[in-house]
Amino acid sequence: MSDSSRETAEGAGWGEAERGAYRQLMPDHVEKLFWFDPRTMWAARNGVLASWFGDPTGRTRSRWVAQQASAGAPGDKVIRRPEADRFSFMVIGDTGEGDDSQYAVVPGFLKAGEDTDFAVIASDVIYPVGTTDDYGTKFFRPYQDYPAPIYAIPGNHDWYEDLGAFMRVFCDDAPPLPAEPRPRPLTRAWWRALLWHRPRPADEQLLAQARKLRSAPRQTAVQPGPYWAIDAGPVRIVGIDTGLLGTVDAEQGAWLREVSRGPRPKILITGSPLYVDGEHHPCPIEGGGTVDDIVRDPAHHYVAAIGGDIHNYQRYPVDVDGRTVQYVVAGGGGAFMHATHTIPPVSIANVSEDDFRCYPLRGDSLAFYSRLYGRRLHLRRFFTLSEAEATAVIAERLGIRTGRAPGPDTRVTRRARLVASLLGAGSRPDRGSRFRLPVKKIYTQLFSPGSVTYSPPFFKCFLRLDVSPEAVRLRCFAATGNRPQELDPPVEDEIIIPLT
Repeated sequence: MSDSSRETAEGAGWGEAERGAYRQLMPDHVEKLFWFDPRTMWAARNGVLASWFGDPTGRTRSRWVAQQASAGAPGDKVIRRPEADRFSFMVIGDTGEGDDSQYAVVPGFLKAGEDTDFAVIASDVIYPVGTTDDYGTKFFRPYQDYPAPIYAIPGNHDWYEDLGAFMRVFCDDAPPLPAEPRPRPLTRAWWRALLWHRPRPADEQLLAQARKLRSAPRQTAVQPGPYWAIDAGPVRIVGIDTGLLGTVDAEQGAWLREVSRGPRPKILITGSPLYVDGEHHPCPIEGGGTVDDIVRDPAHHYVAAIGGDIHNYQRYPVDVDGRTVQYVVAGGGGAFMHATHTIPPVSIANVSEDDFRCYPLRGDSLAFYSRLYGRRLHLRRFFTLSEAEATAVIAERLGIRTGRAPGPDTRVTRRARLVASLLGAGSRPDRGSRFRLPVKKIYTQLFSPGSVTYSPPFFKCFLRLDVSPEAVRLRCFAATGNRPQELDPPVEDEIIIPLT
């Protein structure tokens, strides 16, 4: 097995590694996605409109679910698969940028998943707005050689066109919803409807050609709607749809409570992680309660909760009344990398920094962003930190034991400390920092880059879960975009989760 980033810098993808062969899988022409292009921001405006004028996704989701039920979808929304007591499945989150950052993950994903029974995409299948015409290059083409079914839960970007394309692809070519009556003039709903981004007409020939890439009978997957459960072997996998704003409507909340009952061990997959960046986000349910209340209830027997949306890997083993629930962030499957060096030392829900795991390591994240902004600002000599320098300054500022040692001769200079501050690196709670909070807020909300602006290592990741009657083996694999990690994807984290 190849080295991981916790063992060597080469395992992280640094150095003079050969670039991977993933580009051979890509289309001849890739349209670059610039997140701060005014056209992209305007097309993706529905999330902002929902926060200003009220979120309509609960009602829209209910209409989709009712339409699917009338078309014959199972009322309990449970997919019953034929797996035996031992089986394996993949989880990959936030996949669909359609550029190097997505395709670089594919060779390792195919290699690690070649004998698995199915896969689940956790959030944001298609960027930027979930358009039907984008499914060819951002779903069907990259995963055409994955031999098993792929299920999905939508993320906020899939909702920017009211989920129409998602429902067509994953829910047996669901027809469009009938138009609703126009709201009364000058109401909040009227303003929202006036400004709302509507789906563009689909190129039906393009979609038909794209579907042929995953048309083998074994690849076929039909799910009952945007949220569902899968019964496979000894476990139940529950997928929930958190819409535009990371919440759950009352109807879905009632279903979640019902489908969570019983002694069967369960794994939650959600578009919005419940623990992330050292914070707890329990996910409110309309009408009262939270998703995490349901996960924590011992009568429901949840052993893990895996969320997308954030484009890296994090794991929090939380003690819940004497049992451990693994809370995982797994959104590193194909979009720009969200930084980990902005995560402060972890101390939450009895999870300490020593218990916490993330990928990329904070030092690698800081080195990556220092190179990126050194190029972007034409200040390479000032901004760029080596991986060893970045690791050393992270160890000093956060007071933590880093996953990979920086080397005995690495010095922390004044320049390195200033770059770390400018790029939002946290500080130890006992020291504080007058820069940390405002810089982190500006950095994470404004300066996170589009992936088209960098080259390997990409620090992408995906999960493989191997299930037996006794336990689930969860592994996080890395994809750097370099050839060594394509041929032998390194394991960045591994945990055995007991089921009994």
